[in-house]
Amino acid sequence: MIGSIDPRGRALLDVRISKKVNGEYIAVTTWIDTAFDGHLVLPLELIKELELESLAQTEAILADGSRVTLEAFFCYVDWFGERRPIQVIANDGRFPLLGTGLLEERILHIDYQRKTVAMD
Repeated sequence: MIGSIDPRGRALLDVRISKKVNGEYIAVTTWIDTAFDGHLVLPLELIKELELESLAQTEAILADGSRVTLEAFFCYVDWFGERRPIQVIANDGRFPLLGTGLLEERILHIDYQRKTVAMD
């Protein structure tokens, strides 16, 4: 997978998401967030647009140490040619986040000098 570095220095990677096991994929540009140990965080507005299935509420610890309750949803991603079911966390942010749950067993290359992102 090939990504990019935006003008603000964010490492970005497109992820293809589907709400159904045999559904059409929609490409979503995500910001790689190595401090997040889940799969994906999507803005609630995008989750509603994609009509993702609600799973439950989950507790999370934010970077500042505070605890919050967040709503979890379900979707499928095309991850290196494999359709994987994953949990998506909803937030009020503007940017979709890709966490380390999807980075496991992968090698991530971020080259800020060349402004490139690649994952093997």
